[in-house]
Amino acid sequence: MRNVLAHRAAVVGASAMLLLFPFSTAAQADPVTQPDSTTQLSADALPAELVEAITRDLKISPQEYLDRAAKAQELGSYAEDFRAEHPDGFAGAWIGLDGQPVVAVTTTEAAAKAAEAGYTTRIAPVSANGLEKTLSDVNGWIAGLPKDVASQINSASIDVLENRVVIDVVNSPIGQALNLPTLLANVKVMLSPGGGPVERGPLGGDTYITTVGELPKTPIGEISVCSLGFNGVDDSGQSYNISAGHCNPAEGQPSPVFLPNHQNVDDSQQIGAFSHSSVGNPADKLDYSLIKLNDAGVQAGLDRPAIRGANGTALQITGTARPVVGAPICKSGQTSSFTCGVVAADHVETQLFMADGSNRVINGFAGTACTLAGDSGGAIVTGTLALGITSGSNASGAPNCTEANLVLAPEGGTANLGIPVADIVAAAGSGLQVRTNAD
Repeated sequence: MRNVLAHRAAVVGASAMLLLFPFSTAAQADPVTQPDSTTQLSADALPAELVEAITRDLKISPQEYLDRAAKAQELGSYAEDFRAEHPDGFAGAWIGLDGQPVVAVTTTEAAAKAAEAGYTTRIAPVSANGLEKTLSDVNGWIAGLPKDVASQINSASIDVLENRVVIDVVNSPIGQALNLPTLLANVKVMLSPGGGPVERGPLGGDTYITTVGELPKTPIGEISVCSLGFNGVDDSGQSYNISAGHCNPAEGQPSPVFLPNHQNVDDSQQIGAFSHSSVGNPADKLDYSLIKLNDAGVQAGLDRPAIRGANGTALQITGTARPVVGAPICKSGQTSSFTCGVVAADHVETQLFMADGSNRVINGFAGTACTLAGDSGGAIVTGTLALGITSGSNASGAPNCTEANLVLAPEGGTANLGIPVADIVAAAGSGLQVRTNAD
């Protein structure tokens, strides 16, 4: 999902470096809120580019987008409490196509409780705990497969709408011949082909470039391009940008990060370096990085609680959120700007195969927003709340979203993998929080 530099005189992405899903072709620091803040902006405060993406991709009004995003967070909080009280009776929750919240339950008693709280209910045979146990069994089974067989499995995820685990398998001879162990119940195999004022200075969604060594001495093909994510700060006041782990070209090393100079890339300004990157670390199974910003990065404006796409108008971030199935989402990235969709699965585990032959598991959530190579690390929002960081996509090899939508329509459309920002904050420690404009 990161790109490499194609021309030293202009920052242009070339080829995708990470494919979690295959494509068939190929100033002053603002206040910081607590992680449970869900205050949002009004519809008339949304930037024109985001409004365009909402109406184009979601076919709903900006106000409905905000209302559904808020409703999803209310549902998420209720579902968490409901599950704690009814661990065997809770089977999932989501926002329906009509924008209404639904709670799935396994018993009539649990249904009565949820209905009493005003929620539409649906009876399902397997609890959320049971589905998560099946998902764990599936990934344990995948981990024990030979590499040439395991490589044909894209991901495994929980489909709460159909109350089952879905294994996405490459439509290949090996994939078609894959035999699931009989002990794994509730599993389905899916075959898939291998407007407003413009803010000055960098924001989430804008371009950064990075190298292993000195920029002027780095070959063209080794300069990587990714997208800035959410701006953050730790409890010592140190400023960071939260991006994707695989964007660090030298995992475990403090690779320098630059704002590209489009006239002379060799003269690009360094704004910091990766202080931490994780790509499927067994401790957290996430794909995220922290770019420790230097004074130049802060002075450039990377202490502001805002994002944008492709140098467009900015969106103020007002709080944080967790993924809820059916919730509307929009992502910001340097390649495809603002694109929108919905959360398709709130828990996805996908296998990532490394250059050394090893494989790692990445945990995240799935969405339907078109995401192209170079968008990696960019911010994903629901309403005006920080939701996650872009990790992967099935459209990484597409030249644009129009072609991606056409080619992938028969397979269900575009899909993107996000890493929940709440999980990143928890894993990072040191009091890291996402910057917001809330008081």
